[in-house]
Amino acid sequence: MIIGIIKEPAHETRIALLPEYVKKLLELKGPEIAVEKGLGEKLFISDDRYAEAGAAVLDRDPLIKKAHVIFRISPPDNELISRLNKGVIWISYLDPVGNKERMEMLAKQGITALSMEFIPRSTLAQKMDVLSSQASLAGYEAVIIAAERLKKIFPMMMTPAGTISPARVFVIGAGVAGLQAIATAKRLGARVEAFDTRPVVEDEVKSLGARFIKIDLGETGQTKDGYAKALTDEQLEKQRELMAKHCALSDVVITTAQVFGRKAPLIITKEMINGMKPGSVIVDLAVESGGNVDGSKVGEDVEINGVNIVGLANMPGRAAFDASLMYSGNLTAFLTHLWDRENGVLNTETGDEIFQSVLMTRDGEIVNESLKKFWSK
Repeated sequence: MIIGIIKEPAHETRIALLPEYVKKLLELKGPEIAVEKGLGEKLFISDDRYAEAGAAVLDRDPLIKKAHVIFRISPPDNELISRLNKGVIWISYLDPVGNKERMEMLAKQGITALSMEFIPRSTLAQKMDVLSSQASLAGYEAVIIAAERLKKIFPMMMTPAGTISPARVFVIGAGVAGLQAIATAKRLGARVEAFDTRPVVEDEVKSLGARFIKIDLGETGQTKDGYAKALTDEQLEKQRELMAKHCALSDVVITTAQVFGRKAPLIITKEMINGMKPGSVIVDLAVESGGNVDGSKVGEDVEINGVNIVGLANMPGRAAFDASLMYSGNLTAFLTHLWDRENGVLNTETGDEIFQSVLMTRDGEIVNESLKKFWSK
């Protein structure tokens, strides 16, 4: 079975597989690895390094024709889908909830499409969880970006000229990205507060040295997969009212609140922004899924009443090497889990929970019931 890795679009700084993981995959019985020429050039990784690791280095057309499994980070566009062989197994991010047309085209083309966003949040699947691995880097980068934009330093500093107070950072959402943002801001010396609708994360926030802000919203919680449940309009309004004063006191606000499969909730309103100090910085990590901040724009810095709202896209891609390293590990763990060592093939004839969770299209049909439920909402 030939596993192919193709290059990303021009805007993507990450790559799907580093050479050291070619070696790990070749330790499985049966696979051959082929990579597209220039796969690693964005990270200054030569084709020779892939060849030394045991991969064949091919142009895209012959690779697509030969490969039984193809993976990368970015989903395929319509032109690429039309070139894929019927029955090939495609593995990547697919944004299946937000792009029904793509899923219908994959099905029509006869592709077995696996969406890495749908890896379940379970102990067994932890090593395969691309959303968590990339979110961790996004949380780190959000703090680094905020520190660069802010016209103040993060740590307290005692000097002969006087004492500089530490920057105040408010993190909204204490999932993977939020917890990493908290940890990074603390390491830089900031005074950190955090809020999450799930009371269960309070101990994690405190363990990182941050203050947990309690807001009584009534019944909240998380899904069985660990994602925050969507709030009602009344709960969102109460949350905004009580958070406004914490935003007003903060030098930096980082928002990470997302609900899987749905548009991100609007948390920071124009009124809240107007109540913040000029020169403050807001980093909206949910900007690509609708945004937590009123006025944030994908890929842009926007200034409102002196407050800089950062809406950079692909935040994990700013740490492209480490993001690629983690994604390579996730994919390798996923393929290893599904590999049929006896026959030397990827086992797609299985009732395995992880496989069934990520399987979107097969034999000309969209087969994922969870996806269909998202579409019906």
